[in-house]
Amino acid sequence: ASGPIQPGESGASMSVQIEVPVAIRLHQASRLLELSYADGTHYSLSCEYLRVYSPSAEVRGHGAGQETLQTGKRLVTIERIETVGNYALQFHFSDGHDSGIYSWEYLHELCRDQQRRWSDYLARLTLAGASREPPGPVLIARQ
Repeated sequence: ASGPIQPGESGASMSVQIEVPVAIRLHQASRLLELSYADGTHYSLSCEYLRVYSPSAEVRGHGAGQETLQTGKRLVTIERIETVGNYALQFHFSDGHDSGIYSWEYLHELCRDQQRRWSDYLARLTLAGASREPPGPVLIARQ
């Protein structure tokens, strides 16, 4: 069978229903990705949230405890979205990051757990003394 997976459809050997969005909209100005599902639920995920929770090895590491805290990503945008087969999306971020493959299942987890994950991220930033703000030039006032 070819073509995209339809909502509620599962692969031949899969018994788990995969939640596939029925609509995906990228809002550049507000830096939000909107996902709508067949059950009527809608989610808005910020580009920053998607970037800091990238499933790439660069962000997640190769095992538990190897995650790299992503800092300075508040203004990051998604420049391009590509489909990966019938099972995932790949985002090309404005900071050059593009190695994360976001499976439909992982995207739905990010939607469902957004509040908890975002709070956790902010707490980890605070603990590390880090910032969401991108690094920039330091302005020195002349006397």
